Amino acid sequence: MSGQLKEVRNRIKSIQSTQQITKAMKMVSAAKLRRAQDAILQMRPYAEKLQEMLQNIVSNSEGDINMALAANRAVEKVLIVAITSDRGLCGAYNANVIKLAKQTIREKYSAQFAKGHVEVLPIGKKAYEHFSKNGYKVNDHFWNLFGHLTFENVKEAAAVALNGFVKGEYDAVDIVYSEFKNAATQRFKVEQFLPIAKVEQQEGAKQTKADFIFEPAKDTLITELMPKILNTQFFKAVLDAHASEHGARMTAMDKATENAGELLRSLKIEYNRARQAAITTELTEIVSGAAALMG
Repeated sequence: MSGQLKEVRNRIKSIQSTQQITKAMKMVSAAKLRRAQDAILQMRPYAEKLQEMLQNIVSNSEGDINMALAANRAVEKVLIVAITSDRGLCGAYNANVIKLAKQTIREKYSAQFAKGHVEVLPIGKKAYEHFSKNGYKVNDHFWNLFGHLTFENVKEAAAVALNGFVKGEYDAVDIVYSEFKNAATQRFKVEQFLPIAKVEQQEGAKQTKADFIFEPAKDTLITELMPKILNTQFFKAVLDAHASEHGARMTAMDKATENAGELLRSLKIEYNRARQAAITTELTEIVSGAAALMG
């Protein structure tokens, strides 16, 4: 019985120690989430408006100018940008991004993958480790981007996609990431990065042509604007993923802390029952011994 009590006591101490760790990790993630959330919420309206403007220009300038980054051609070579985190302990966050990336390759680019024409650009250690170990063609230059998350560093990663598309090394570039909604909610999505998507006209809707005044010349302005806007879109996806990671980790650590509390309550009940049983056994032995001496 004493051995059972000691085992339960050790388990209680172990769980209490784990609970302290999960509480601390939750607090750290909450602090990081606030900064990451502020960054993406300030960035998103600006990035969305730029993207809308770019899509309108591309949709209404067909034939007017040669736009290399909007060129639709037969898809032979593909680049998949998969954005995960560097660390785990954030629930199913990383698994969901990797699953969606593999699903996209399997359903959308299966023919290209069979020919070895699908390349993965992982951002985040978890994506890099998974795709490297599972035989995918991987660009391993930017997986540690979150260690020094700045616009300049992200722009270098975006340049791989932009330059590769212009040179014909890729015919399509998709970004797989998690769009941040709130601390408890992330939306995993695949976004077409290149070629630049055109605005789809709804069936039956009157087609309107956006009226832009270009200063300086249209071709000069578009050539200068396109890469900058696309760099901003790429940076937005990385910031979305960064905020989603901390939200997922904070939620996971909060749930782990709650689970530890529930387990502690059940173990304390078990400990008290075992202790009561031990005391009852000792009293019975004492009474039996006294009765034997008197007998």
